[in-house]
Amino acid sequence: MGRDDRIRRTIAQEAARLMYEEGVREYRDAKRKAARRFGPVKALSLGSHLPSNAEIHAELQRLLQLHEEKVLPERLLGLRLRALRIMELLERFRPHLVGSVLSGAVREGSDIDLHLFADSHGDVEEFLREEGIPYELEIVTIRRGGEFIEYPHIYLEEDGVLVECTVYPPGDIHRIPRSSITGKPMERADARKLRKLIAGEGDREERS
Repeated sequence: MGRDDRIRRTIAQEAARLMYEEGVREYRDAKRKAARRFGPVKALSLGSHLPSNAEIHAELQRLLQLHEEKVLPERLLGLRLRALRIMELLERFRPHLVGSVLSGAVREGSDIDLHLFADSHGDVEEFLREEGIPYELEIVTIRRGGEFIEYPHIYLEEDGVLVECTVYPPGDIHRIPRSSITGKPMERADARKLRKLIAGEGDREERS
C-alpha cells in the first residue's frame, strides 16, 4: 500500500470514528476534521488523499458491527418503528424514509431522515401547528450548475430523536436524488415498503 493510500485509509478511519464516537453527522465535516491531523485541509484536498463518502461509510459500518453487533438490531427496529409512526402522521405529504435508518447503519444518536412532498413548506408547517407539534425550519441553499435551489428542512424531535424532513415540490417525487455516499440514485422507502422491512425483522427475530 502506497503512502497516499495509507493516508487516505487513515483519514477514512478517523472520520468514521468521529461520526461514531463524537456524533459528527455529515461526512464532509468528519472528513475535513479528520484531515486536519495531517496538515492544512487545503493541501490535503489536492490529489487523492481524501477518501470518498463510501469509504468512510464502510469504516463506520465496520465500527458498528465491531462494537454494537448485539444492540444494533434492537436500535434499528426501534428507529424504524418510530419513523413509521411519524410517516403515518405525515401521510398527506407522501413521506419517504432515506438515510441510515433505511440502510441500517445506525448508531447512538442517529436521526431519522424523511423526504416530504408539498406545494410549499408552509403547508407542512400549518399541519404541524394544527397538530400542536413543535418544529424548527431551516432553508438550505444549494448551488446546482448556474442556479441556486432552496431546500426547506423541518426539524422535529420525539423522545430525544431528531427527525429531519426535507420538503420537495410534489413533482419531484419521481426524481430520485443521488446518494452522497454511492453517487447512485438514493434508496427511499414509503410507508408500505418500511412496513415490509419491519415485518422481515420480526420474522428474523422469531427464527433466532
